[in-house]
Amino acid sequence: QVQLAESGGATVEAGGSLRLSCAVSGDTDSIEFFGWYRRFPGERRVQVAGQRGGGPVNYADPVKGRFTLSRDIVTNTIYLQMNSLKPEDTAVYYCNVDLATGVGSLRPFWGQGTQVNVSA
Repeated sequence: QVQLAESGGATVEAGGSLRLSCAVSGDTDSIEFFGWYRRFPGERRVQVAGQRGGGPVNYADPVKGRFTLSRDIVTNTIYLQMNSLKPEDTAVYYCNVDLATGVGSLRPFWGQGTQVNVSA
């Protein structure tokens, strides 16, 4: 099991930057996937950025070139650097990790969400 604690959500003006943080505790050695999702009002969560194993980071088309996903192994923290923010980036952002369960499947864990508001 892991516990995720997000921080960094705020209100910023369009064109500004934010860095979201996700502190991960618990069985961090079993993490197979980590990333960030976001949820717009009335919609389901969608992936913003994610990395599986040692593979490349996948970014959703709307954030390519503006957002950067990273992970600090020493502090067990996952980051999402968001630059050139747009009003359409306004959403609740969720940190996600998938743990290997030892039976060939993955179990997802989620943070509580952090609100990002971008004003025009």
